[in-house]
Amino acid sequence: MLRYIVKILVSSVIIALVSEVSKKSGYIGGLIASLPLTSMLALFWLYNDTKNSSKVAELSTGILVFVLPSLIFFVAMPLFLRRGINFYVALALSSGVMMAGYAFFSLILSKFGVRL
Repeated sequence: MLRYIVKILVSSVIIALVSEVSKKSGYIGGLIASLPLTSMLALFWLYNDTKNSSKVAELSTGILVFVLPSLIFFVAMPLFLRRGINFYVALALSSGVMMAGYAFFSLILSKFGVRL
C-alpha cells in the first residue's frame, strides 16, 4: 500500500510542477512535460514491482510504437484553440483525432504483421 501511495505522490508532484511552471513559461512547462517522465516513471515502477526486464522492454517498445500517433494531439490542440474553439471542445476533438491516429497507425502496423 505504501508503494501505491508513493507512486501517486511522485506522479502528482510532477503534474503539479508542470502546471505551476507553465503559468510562468509555457515553453519551460512544455520542456518539462515533453520529457519522458511519465514513461520513465512507468518503466521504473514496473521494474520495481515485477523485477521483470522483459516486461520493461515490452512496455518501452510499446511506448516507442505509439509516440508518433500521440503527437497528432499536439498538432490538433493548438490548431483548434487558435480557431477560437472552446478549450474543452478542443480537448475532446484533439483526443478524438489522436484516437483516430492510433487506430490508423494500428491498421498500418497490422499490414506489416505487427499485432498489438
